[in-house]
Amino acid sequence: MMNISEKDFENSISKRFGKAATVIIGAGFGDEGKGLLTDFHAHGFAKDCIVVRFNGGAQAGHTVVTPGGRRHVHSHFGSGTLTGAATFLSRHFVSNPLLFRREAIELEKLDVGSPAVFADERGLVTTPYDMLINQWVESSRGSRKHGSCGVGFGETIERCLDERFVIHISDLADQNRLRTTIDRIRQKWTPARLEKLNVPKLTAEQKGLLLSDKLRDQFIDAAIEFYARIRVARPDILKSSNVVFEGAQGLLLDENYGWFPHVTRSSTGLKNAVEVAAEAGIERLDCVYVTRGYATRHGAGYLPHELPNKPYAAIEDATNVQNPHQDNLRFGWLDLDLLSSTIDGDFKLYSATPGIEITSQLAVTCLDQLDASALFMSGNKLCEMSADDLAAFAAQQTNITEVYAGYGQTRETITKITL
Repeated sequence: MMNISEKDFENSISKRFGKAATVIIGAGFGDEGKGLLTDFHAHGFAKDCIVVRFNGGAQAGHTVVTPGGRRHVHSHFGSGTLTGAATFLSRHFVSNPLLFRREAIELEKLDVGSPAVFADERGLVTTPYDMLINQWVESSRGSRKHGSCGVGFGETIERCLDERFVIHISDLADQNRLRTTIDRIRQKWTPARLEKLNVPKLTAEQKGLLLSDKLRDQFIDAAIEFYARIRVARPDILKSSNVVFEGAQGLLLDENYGWFPHVTRSSTGLKNAVEVAAEAGIERLDCVYVTRGYATRHGAGYLPHELPNKPYAAIEDATNVQNPHQDNLRFGWLDLDLLSSTIDGDFKLYSATPGIEITSQLAVTCLDQLDASALFMSGNKLCEMSADDLAAFAAQQTNITEVYAGYGQTRETITKITL
């Protein structure tokens, strides 16, 4: 095995051309460390980098902690922002102007200036009414929750299937047209959608929110501010920069091959990244599939080998805190058979894409949180191994020869190992 230092890694990738890119994809149920790996790769390019958000929306919560101690949970802004990287919100990303505004204010407090954000005008836009529907429906399900984050992502996708209620980023340029569409959404779409989803009779407070002109106008103000803040662009803007694609959620939540109904309305694997890369003329994608050294799931749904408590005493997670929609973060043993089949399934679907060479790598994070002896599932059996050997063994089990081993929250704790 050969270990490569971060400095050597930076020197090697700095020689790459803009027609190659790195793709970061979660190999589990989300929360694997995608923000950390995105920051690591973006940092190697310094400020000459664009991070592409190629799926999901504001439900992403990708935590980055810099070596100097700055911490930010990225939702819209790519997880290379603290390194000076720009962000491109692709047409597959769903923007939420209200939450974008809040995140921009948070970044101002970290003194990172005004990070460049480009956005494809074909991207969809979330309204507060999508968020309300999402939250009210999830609350009404009681013990049958789907595990939603409550920020309206899936409801936005559903609404925009009807051309009468769709809002694209391009629509934000016309304030009068936007106001007309918003009124149509809150007066017609929202009541009909709530009835279809069997939401009980609304309370006086809930009715007040639907009728509130203040809520509508706050959204319109935020939407106008969002449109003024971004630069409208298409994927060809990626041709002249180094590119890191940052995925949201994980492969086991994919709308096509996750465990329904506890899935997302999004393609979480290579699909969208390949489509954007093809439009941008990118010829090679180096895909990094990310997992923790143990399994997690924040939200309802099946979790293989679930444990009643966290498996290691050193586990800490300041981002995935208890909330009324997802409840607490759940834990299980890492299943290398499931990891291998999940990665293999996604990679084989797109590895033969004409005109784009695609390679696969693995990243195993949170290794510092394991005991000296790590436990995991392999061959339907609970196995034990030195925590220091787990990353390399996991790569071997997934037929991957390059693996990133993460031993902390910051980029300098990552080591690349070539088997």
